[in-house]
Amino acid sequence: MQSERSPQAGALAGMRVLELAQIMAGPTCGMMLADLGADVIKIEKTDGGDDARGYRDPRINGVSAPFLMLNRNKRAIALDLKTAEGKAVLLRMVRDADVLIENFRKGTLEKLGLGYDVLSEINPGLIYCAISGYGRTGPAADKGGFDLIAQGYTGLMSITGEEGGPPLRTGNSIADINAGILAAFGILAAYQHKQKTGRGQIVETSLIEAGLQQLYWHAAIHFATGESPGPSGSAHVLATPYQAFPTQDGHIIVGGANEKNWERIAQVLGRPEWLTDPRYRLNSDRMRHRDTLLPAMAEILRTKPSAEWLAAFDAAGVPAGPVHSIGEALSHPQTLAREMVVEQQHPEAGPVKSIGLPIKLSETPAQYRRPPPRLGEDTRALLAECGYGEAEIARMLRAGVVRDVTAAEG
Repeated sequence: MQSERSPQAGALAGMRVLELAQIMAGPTCGMMLADLGADVIKIEKTDGGDDARGYRDPRINGVSAPFLMLNRNKRAIALDLKTAEGKAVLLRMVRDADVLIENFRKGTLEKLGLGYDVLSEINPGLIYCAISGYGRTGPAADKGGFDLIAQGYTGLMSITGEEGGPPLRTGNSIADINAGILAAFGILAAYQHKQKTGRGQIVETSLIEAGLQQLYWHAAIHFATGESPGPSGSAHVLATPYQAFPTQDGHIIVGGANEKNWERIAQVLGRPEWLTDPRYRLNSDRMRHRDTLLPAMAEILRTKPSAEWLAAFDAAGVPAGPVHSIGEALSHPQTLAREMVVEQQHPEAGPVKSIGLPIKLSETPAQYRRPPPRLGEDTRALLAECGYGEAEIARMLRAGVVRDVTAAEG
């Protein structure tokens, strides 16, 4: 590709990424790299683009809010990879790319003649990142992947919810999101290797591996005892009291993760005698007698409002905090101080907010340069960067090999 890369602030300025991914895991990875300065080019199908664009609700002035959340700082081209000319465009783009991210079912790109073996011949330095449901090896490698199924497979649903209750998914798409983070982590490791050797490689992760990684404490219990922990509500599986409690006007979290904090909790609650009670002296004792301790604490905590208890625990140095709604969490002064809410102006949706990059770099901070792209917004410019002339671009648009934002809007 005949590239004229504009200067970009950010630790990853100069990295070019092709994102052949949709919905969540791949776009999460791409957005994190883009926030850090990489030139991320989102390659979408000509018919509708990323499936997240089709989510009907909620929408902001007709634009999918889920798509807006995960696709800032990217340029976009709509390309039909089922056509020979569309594949040729991608191969030309691969020549100048550092990274390609894909989250197709195993073998999809290979069937199109666009597998790593082909792409690495064109660009030996290409870092090929594959995010799948189950990984590219093993008996389930050919199966498609979905966050909910991954949560069931990995046991996450068996530890979520109240004790004795049915299996529940976590409230967020934890396998998808974590897979995107792990993919970005793997890409950066491979990029460091490329800087030293000039060689690319395959970077791979999956939804089940992203889910299994969340089981550190529960796996420790299983490997030590042979037992499979079940759901415990908001309670910690290794320490107590460490969970949500009802107050006069809501719920708060109280964290007694060590003996010093437990001593402070007992004092704040006005129960110093608990410190010498053999049922509650040590964490192991308290874990065995949660059936008496936790109801006793809840009875006391219900007598005052949350703010009063939180002030008392803060003054005593006890880890404690509110149970926020999503709106309360996103509007809290601490959240805003950490720049975790970003607002950008979108040409169709207008002002839109998204979650900021949760990594802070002192010398090369995240930059929020571009709002999420419209379908095919940069098709013409990217084809021109590849060396295609205006007549060729116009012909490919007429033939449906590519699509630009005007056609997408029509």
